[in-house]
Amino acid sequence: MNILKGINLLMNIALPLKDPVPIFSLVLFIILLAPIILRKFRIPSIIGLILAGMAIGDHGFKIIEKGSIDLFGKAGLLYIMFLAGLELDMTEFRKNRNRSLVFGAFTFFIPLTLGYLVCTYLLHFNFMATLLVSSMFATHTLVAYPLASRLGITKNEAVTVAVGGTIITDTAVLVILAVITGATAGNLNTDFWVRLSVSLAVFTIIVLWIFPMIGRWFFRKIKDDKTSHFIFVLALVFLAAFLAELAGVEGIIGAFLAGLALNQLIPHTSSLMNRIEFTGNALFIPFFLISVGMLVDLRVLLKGPEALLIAGTLTVMALVSKWLAAFFTQLSFRYTATQRNVIFGLSSAHAAATIAVILIGFNMGIINENVLNGTVVLILITCLVGSFVTESAGRKLAIVEAERKPAAEGTPERVLVPISKQEHMESLLDFALMIKDPHADTPIYPLAVLQDDEEAKEKVPLTNKIMEAAVVHAAATESKVQAVTRIDLNVSDGIARAAKELMITDVVLGWTDKTSTTERLFGSIFGTTLDNILQSVWETIYVCDFHHPLNTTRKMVLVMPKNAEYEVGFTHYLQKLFILSKQVGARILLCCHHKTQEVIEGLLQQSRQSVDIAYRQFDNIEELLVLARDITSNDLVVVVTARKGSLSYRPYLDGMPSRLSRHFTDHNVVLIYPEQTEIDYVEAGLQPEDLTLAPIQEQLDNLNKLGKVVKRILKGKNK
Repeated sequence: MNILKGINLLMNIALPLKDPVPIFSLVLFIILLAPIILRKFRIPSIIGLILAGMAIGDHGFKIIEKGSIDLFGKAGLLYIMFLAGLELDMTEFRKNRNRSLVFGAFTFFIPLTLGYLVCTYLLHFNFMATLLVSSMFATHTLVAYPLASRLGITKNEAVTVAVGGTIITDTAVLVILAVITGATAGNLNTDFWVRLSVSLAVFTIIVLWIFPMIGRWFFRKIKDDKTSHFIFVLALVFLAAFLAELAGVEGIIGAFLAGLALNQLIPHTSSLMNRIEFTGNALFIPFFLISVGMLVDLRVLLKGPEALLIAGTLTVMALVSKWLAAFFTQLSFRYTATQRNVIFGLSSAHAAATIAVILIGFNMGIINENVLNGTVVLILITCLVGSFVTESAGRKLAIVEAERKPAAEGTPERVLVPISKQEHMESLLDFALMIKDPHADTPIYPLAVLQDDEEAKEKVPLTNKIMEAAVVHAAATESKVQAVTRIDLNVSDGIARAAKELMITDVVLGWTDKTSTTERLFGSIFGTTLDNILQSVWETIYVCDFHHPLNTTRKMVLVMPKNAEYEVGFTHYLQKLFILSKQVGARILLCCHHKTQEVIEGLLQQSRQSVDIAYRQFDNIEELLVLARDITSNDLVVVVTARKGSLSYRPYLDGMPSRLSRHFTDHNVVLIYPEQTEIDYVEAGLQPEDLTLAPIQEQLDNLNKLGKVVKRILKGKNK
């Protein structure tokens, strides 16, 4: 009977669906199945979702009531623009901002000019209709951006320029729309211009200046609540969209600026970034694409030759003008044909701002039904073309970029993170994930070392619990993790053996507050001393003391001793710090000797890396504390020190940990020991200091200081 009732209920369901439960269920099945089915025909999933929207909408089988998914559709559009701003490489964006302006000018003025000529002399529209439709040609929506993101080409200059140009042309078009609306309503006067200018200025200041301040404060105060972090970010995105509408422009502008504002606070390898991308790609963006499909009505092509002519003319005009904009951009900056096609693919799709412009014009009586229907056809075809072109050109560009990357030299990078306390685990793992090459396929190795004594068995359950928490934390970022447990005579030997067995390239250690220097450095690993580690592990070592989340970092102050460029691991740890600066969105203030600066500038020029870096002359490491007055608690202090016997070693470096602890008590601090060639001790009892002149040099330095003091005293007496 229950089965019969269920069948009867299904038979009596009225279409279109109005109950949110079956609507949501149907849309989720479409999101699940459409990409799977079309993938077999090598059709981009974006197109499948648009076609599915056409089938279930008012102009298809009328399965879903019009407006039933508008909320999620609008959220998906805002999400696309937010992700575009969030995933931008801000260093590349600043570097290429002039190119984005040039492309923005091309993709605005070329469609606007050609559209004006076509609408005036071919379609014979009046001035207001011509201006409205021409401005519609200049808009575009980053419908294909998720494809570029999935292919891993979002940091390519072509994609960066295309995204920057999008916000420029859409902003200009939406301002024109506001002017057309004001002119039609008869409000185009001085008050209108003053109100629009002031509101846009206030809106921009709030989003780009106040939002980062609020975000940095929130992430510092609420450190461990991942759910609150995600909700906080979403709240700011939609608040920015609402403020944009209050300022007189579309919400997509606010969502994009919110992405730029939060860009430096959300590292690309963080669990928060993973949650944001996952939610958008799984839910919000597919809803938007389906809602776009629901607007398409192919039956307009059957309403007579005028509708067909207008639809064809608008579509051809939209594609040709966007291709010309991409072509002139290619000529201006000598891009490849593949990069030009990527720019064209991303900028050819019309959806969001196009719908806003045309619907407002239709409701105000500026354009007729034929133009509205022709625009809907334009939306379908341009979204299909943009998706196909981006998919095809994006794959070629991804292959070219992969072939350009130099082959890894020597051992692939492997990062070892010895952990003893759970409260230090997350910050150390986050740091390890941030310095790791995002293209390296090797995992992070959390390490637990148990001392081989009577209490070892009792400590195993606690150690396993910490290792499980480490794996869960790293899994939230979709990063590979391989937990390692060792039982050894002492912790330093366990770390050294693990480093050799796993062919480790970088070791990340914790730093706790203890009384002695050695305990202060390494109290987190069962009281072992840093000296023992340095004598047995010759790879790059990072000793970390974190009081605040790394994503709140504004500036990275990197201090390097004289002759740092001659160390074996110089280039290696420098590349890690460049990656870290991009992850946390912080500029680098490099304090070093002028010769070191010349070497670094040469490396950057040779590798063509974009790093936001400034230099400060710093010839004597003993002047380190002079920098303290210019460093705030939002800055990350990174000090490069050296092992005894190395070229950059100075006796002053021995007391560096205690000095940093005294003068940077509330700062994030990282102490780096560069990689050094391993020394074999062929004689029993031989130590590193026995192979150097460090003790003698130290006494000579003391005598030199004493001589300077005597000279100053004698000068004072002579006066």
